Amino acid sequence: MTSNDLDHTATPGAAGTPSRTGKASSHGKTILIGEHAVVYGAPALVLPVLDARVLATVTPVPAGGTDAPGHRLESAVHTGPLDLAPAAVMPTVTAVTATLDHFGVTDRHFHVRVDSEVPTARGMGSSAAVAAAVTAAVADALGETLDDETHHDLIQACERVAHGRPSGLDARGVVADAPVWFEGGRIEPVELGSSFTFVVADSGVPGHTREAVAAVRERHDADPSSVDVVIDRIGALAVRARGTLVDGDAQGLGATMDAAHDLLVALDVSSDDLDRLVGAARGADALGAKLTGGGRGGCVLALATDDEHADRIAAAFRGAGAAATWTTTIGARA
Repeated sequence: MTSNDLDHTATPGAAGTPSRTGKASSHGKTILIGEHAVVYGAPALVLPVLDARVLATVTPVPAGGTDAPGHRLESAVHTGPLDLAPAAVMPTVTAVTATLDHFGVTDRHFHVRVDSEVPTARGMGSSAAVAAAVTAAVADALGETLDDETHHDLIQACERVAHGRPSGLDARGVVADAPVWFEGGRIEPVELGSSFTFVVADSGVPGHTREAVAAVRERHDADPSSVDVVIDRIGALAVRARGTLVDGDAQGLGATMDAAHDLLVALDVSSDDLDRLVGAARGADALGAKLTGGGRGGCVLALATDDEHADRIAAAFRGAGAAATWTTTIGARA
């Protein structure tokens, strides 16, 4: 749910014509059901985390000003000239340059500020969320609007810098306002029968997705039939979970989440930190709780009955050592 509907400030442009400060926002995402199984062709559900926000502000740099020429970045990772940015923010650099290239702009310079609440290396789509906000904000500063597919293509260009061969799950999830179904390369939004309230907890430990994926692959190569059984069950849970979302069945969704976590434990992609947080959520009467993302660190996702219940689950998460929590409600409230 990237937004350009934010206040703008007019500033002198390089040619003396008015230019405006561009602003746009995006949010984090997480996997509801289907991690690891999706690698083997099973479907997956992606959940937007609407309360973990990224805001990008893009301000034109006047020609002949006191600042050195060129783009500048202001972020938690790097503040300074864009052309001196470290490798960690190259996806953000790509977000600026690719958007300008798309519009054929070569003679404008910008000060790009990124304020992000989405932690890195936690499976919440940090690089995609920043790319979504920055690309839209640069377009906004140029007085342009990106259509959905162009925006997706630009985010994917940034994701290729960050991850090599991105599936597109993150790029879709960080701009969606409802769960996204991913199957066989096909991506579509999921209708909701009611509102659902989730709590995401950051374990404080970076996820080790590549390590976990490689470990599952090694197990699959050694014993494909046993691993395929688990993969098929996770895929079936994703199908069931989609049905519960459409039906507005929170109890049913929670049960699929619990079952999915047990299967991910069987694949050996959980950890003591994640299992402790899942136990804390279940101790707070969460409807369901599971690790989310690649595992071996990262985050846990829990389903609450309402906002008050979500507060209790969040407190339980923090009591069990969570570094941060986010509560997000999707779907129209009754």
